[in-house]
Amino acid sequence: MTAARCRVFLDANVLFSAAWREDAGLLRLWRRADARLITSPYAVDEASRNLETAEQRERLFQLTASMELVPADASGDLPDLPKRVSLPEKDRPILVAAVRARATHLFTGDARHFGPLYRRIVGGVLVLRPSEFLALSEAHPPPKRAGKPYVGRGS
Repeated sequence: MTAARCRVFLDANVLFSAAWREDAGLLRLWRRADARLITSPYAVDEASRNLETAEQRERLFQLTASMELVPADASGDLPDLPKRVSLPEKDRPILVAAVRARATHLFTGDARHFGPLYRRIVGGVLVLRPSEFLALSEAHPPPKRAGKPYVGRGS
């Protein structure tokens, strides 16, 4: 039996941060076997526009080549948000795409707009900072599989 894989939708700021430096800590996300990384062309375009160098944009291209790209459509229905929480129009396509992609997680560093949703499940998607996920999962890794299964007497 294999470990359950998280479907992790990455917001533009996470893509931007991962592509900014070749030794970015967020690159650990791409090395995780238990996470399927997802994003949308909308998020990729936003990250690309904000990167300063051709080298950074090339890193972004290489990172997104291994990801699942899902459409972002702002016209979709926004999931029910907690009371007194709203999202600006520019952030709606991110949440809608994550929900439609059946992501288990949405990673964003946008505390200004998504902060009230941190550690909450919205439309079936848990909204987190990527650093929280990495810290928790690295502190409590899944158990390793033993080489041979135990077979007791009389089995």
